[in-house]
Amino acid sequence: MSDYHLHLHPHRPLPGAPPMGEYPAGYIDRYVEVARSRGVAEIGFTEHLYRCVEAEAALGRPWEHENNPLLAAQTREMITRERNLSLDKYVSVVLDAKARGLPVKLGLEVDFQRGREQQVLDLIAPYPWDFLIGSVHLIGGWDFVRRDAGEELRRRGIEVAWRQYFELETALAASGMVDVLAHVDVIKKVGLRPAPEVIAELGRSVVAAAAASGVAVEVSSAGLRRASQEIFPAPALLAMFGAAGVPITLASDAHIAEDAAWGHDLVVAAARVAGYTSYLRFSSRERIPTLLK
Repeated sequence: MSDYHLHLHPHRPLPGAPPMGEYPAGYIDRYVEVARSRGVAEIGFTEHLYRCVEAEAALGRPWEHENNPLLAAQTREMITRERNLSLDKYVSVVLDAKARGLPVKLGLEVDFQRGREQQVLDLIAPYPWDFLIGSVHLIGGWDFVRRDAGEELRRRGIEVAWRQYFELETALAASGMVDVLAHVDVIKKVGLRPAPEVIAELGRSVVAAAAASGVAVEVSSAGLRRASQEIFPAPALLAMFGAAGVPITLASDAHIAEDAAWGHDLVVAAARVAGYTSYLRFSSRERIPTLLK
């Protein structure tokens, strides 16, 4: 079994995590050890592209697309504070772990920002990725995954915000940029949802785009650790992906070693309930269908 969504640094200093941009000896080994203890034999690292200093030119200044000065300032502060990693160093560290025989894969979490697709693809093209996951974290210049995002979500309207998000998520699914959609309904992270019929309508659009482009979707335990208290994607949405023949990967979205493969059994159980009997692994961006045990 695998966990194909792991980060080597949290978004802020945490006990037990290394200083930002540093990779102590044995740190990746610890991820492998913890994952194995939870029944996961292979892990894939997917550092955030926006956190890498090399990505600044490719991703531009998304806060400039936000009309609300407060939200723009929040996004600028967040990106400036978190852009403290090196893409080159990250790739080198993971490749070294592979060379030492550890069961790890080189991935990247690619930020989708409409209009910047080619710049991003040009930046990441030279690297030997095993797989790429794609995510939407910003609506315009609004960082809607902030812990305090509920206030703005209510202000603009929960249904309006969900529609804005799913328009971007659907465009990502159709783009062909990545191999896997990460936390596809992450807009629910703060626990606010529109009516079920609206969610179903929005889900149909992204499912159709994924089925047409061939992109997979991850089943992630991360939503269980948030106010949403639910896997990504929600069980009903995951069943829609399954009915459309969209394949899956398995994920935890861990940002520290002790969370590697967290909730793995719950993810596998949710996938089975949705009708899945297999999942995908990757090597050099080639799919490896694997039996869901």
